[in-house]
Amino acid sequence: MDSGPPPSELTLHLTQVGLTASSLSSALTPVLQTITGHTGASAAAYYQRCDHAPAPLDGQEAALSRAPSYPVRVGQGPAPLPTLPPDVLRRLEHATDLLNLPPTPQHPTLLAAPIRERSGALLGALLITRSAGHWSASDCNLLRTLAGLVTLVTARLNAEERERDAQEHALRALGLALEARDSATRGHTDRVTQLATLVGQAMHLAPDALDALRWGAYLHDIGKLTLPDTVLHHPGPLTPVMRERMRQHVDEGLNLARQLPFLPPEALDVIAAHHERWDGTGYPREIGRAHV
Repeated sequence: MDSGPPPSELTLHLTQVGLTASSLSSALTPVLQTITGHTGASAAAYYQRCDHAPAPLDGQEAALSRAPSYPVRVGQGPAPLPTLPPDVLRRLEHATDLLNLPPTPQHPTLLAAPIRERSGALLGALLITRSAGHWSASDCNLLRTLAGLVTLVTARLNAEERERDAQEHALRALGLALEARDSATRGHTDRVTQLATLVGQAMHLAPDALDALRWGAYLHDIGKLTLPDTVLHHPGPLTPVMRERMRQHVDEGLNLARQLPFLPPEALDVIAAHHERWDGTGYPREIGRAHV
């Protein structure tokens, strides 16, 4: 068994991982490696609630699912994966500390740590297994520490996800606000956003870039909120003066969007260039005209 760094250095390292991890997966990998490297565990796994619902578990193993790419295996040959028998699930629902279960015909020696939301609802579980023997006090303390870290990471990521969801809904609402003024464009915001997302996926954009593209698509026409009704609802072709006023909605939309501090620069680029054309004949900057 690898002795690894001193516990204080290990705790500091994992805390830094937890504070900076962009996903639960990236945080769990070093956690599971630490468990198997500093205990006698033959395998370790994290289980996550499938439904994320606060309702009590129904006693079915399907209520929790093993996260993909886990567990980390150590030792010679394939180690059996930890399982979550129904009786363990029921006990985890009410457990206030680790579950230390001796081997049975159904499972080897198990040590399980519940992961809970702030409300107390069971969110998941860290589970380690070994073929025989007892868990030491240091093994139990390490699992408690790592379970606390996973709880904090999960809480942080859940909070960030709720914040992103709130931002997403707010941006879509701003885009739909324009449609409330102009019934002729009903559905335009969602159609443009869906098409932009499909293009971004086809280009294999990274998740952050795809978010920026989608957010920019929500707001691409937000500058039209500043247009007078005489221009926005003009029944026929626009006059030259009206066309010039219409062209101004791009820069005005960009100025409005800049008031949203969480909006990434790439989303602002979408708004700034949504009327530009490949041949340089778009507006307002006629990007590419010099190369035509």
